[in-house]
Amino acid sequence: MIDDYSFGRIVISGKVYSADLKIINNRVVADWWRKAGHVVDVDDVADILAAQPQYLVIGKGKPGLMRVSGELAAELQGRGIELLAEPTAGAVETFNRLVAAGYQVAAGFHLTC
Repeated sequence: MIDDYSFGRIVISGKVYSADLKIINNRVVADWWRKAGHVVDVDDVADILAAQPQYLVIGKGKPGLMRVSGELAAELQGRGIELLAEPTAGAVETFNRLVAAGYQVAAGFHLTC
């Protein structure tokens, strides 16, 4: 589903995006903003939690500076959703691999720092 990623740019099904985004049920939710910028919290992914995926892949930016809050990690664990958070290039590969294997996967990608 994700064709390419480079700093500040991601290509999904041939369409180019230049801002952070989420993917939920194979649908791109563009222009993803988080309340605390470089921290992903429960409120930032309420739509993902409602979708109940098996996996949540978080792309933490090229150098991996964005982080997942402890509250979100606990919420995901309580719901049985596996969290995979890594620098965005690796997260893109993980996302594509899981989707190709047939899992229900949601994602949030920070495209820059």
